[in-house]
Amino acid sequence: MTIKTGDADFNSHAFRRALGNFATGVTIITARNADGELVGATASSFNSLSMDPPLILWSCIKASRGCPIFETSTHFAVNVLASDQAELSNHFARQQEDKFSAIEWGEGIGGAPIFADCAARFQCESYQKIDGGDHWIFVGKVVAFDDFGRPPLCFHQGSYSTLFNHLAAEPASKERGDCQPADGRLEDHKFFQMLRAIRAYQDAYQPKVSALEVNLIESRLLLVVQDLPGLGAEGLTRHLNVPVHETEEALQNMQGRGFLAAQGDGFVLTELGRAKADAAWKLSHAHAQEAFADFSEDQLKSFSAVLRGLIEQGSPHKSLR
Repeated sequence: MTIKTGDADFNSHAFRRALGNFATGVTIITARNADGELVGATASSFNSLSMDPPLILWSCIKASRGCPIFETSTHFAVNVLASDQAELSNHFARQQEDKFSAIEWGEGIGGAPIFADCAARFQCESYQKIDGGDHWIFVGKVVAFDDFGRPPLCFHQGSYSTLFNHLAAEPASKERGDCQPADGRLEDHKFFQMLRAIRAYQDAYQPKVSALEVNLIESRLLLVVQDLPGLGAEGLTRHLNVPVHETEEALQNMQGRGFLAAQGDGFVLTELGRAKADAAWKLSHAHAQEAFADFSEDQLKSFSAVLRGLIEQGSPHKSLR
């Protein structure tokens, strides 16, 4: 259904959700003003603007506490986050007095903080400030940059994502002609097999969630709260693997619809919420049953054991840096 922004039923949350279909990277923009005050903000509004001169832009909500520092700083830095820096992204998305005391950072041009292990970094002179409604659009002239070539952290429909090649980018067998792999190493590579399996599973599952009349994040939130009642926003954010503001918005929506209730510092399901969570579990279980129907019980046990082993091999969350 097409929604016109001038209509009485215009909903800013729906508008934001529609914008979320445009996948982006994730950045932390930093600056230091003449008084030595530091500012850092998580942003996905970064984009290139010009090659000659080399210009980039990003936008900052005017009402934010850090905006005046960006307005008066001579330089700012754009730290393009790598796929393992979601925790750093969440750190700078939270409201807190001193965002820099608990993390490692270096001093860039103009005193703007820069971070290690990013995908890329752009250090900029403040070039222009443009009025953009409830945001300021900051244009920067790039004076130095680093390309570290690390996989980027991505953001889509309110969730962090990682970048995988689309299946359409992989040549079909009939298009490869005589260029068949000599020993099948790529076709049999376990990592590529897992990526393709995840894509196939998600592509079939996500459309089914719409029947629950909640979005994917809200569905996952209900499942986590049912399994781990009493968690607060911080704990839920870690389990959902989404930015803090997306957790807070989902909590607000679910409370407003009567699915969640606050209990102490955490949240629990209401009777209505338990019914919705049960429906979500049934949907998830039915999809899993359908997806794994052709595999024996022994195969599935072995598959689960392999997955658990891979998870246990993974390193714990990296410290903020």
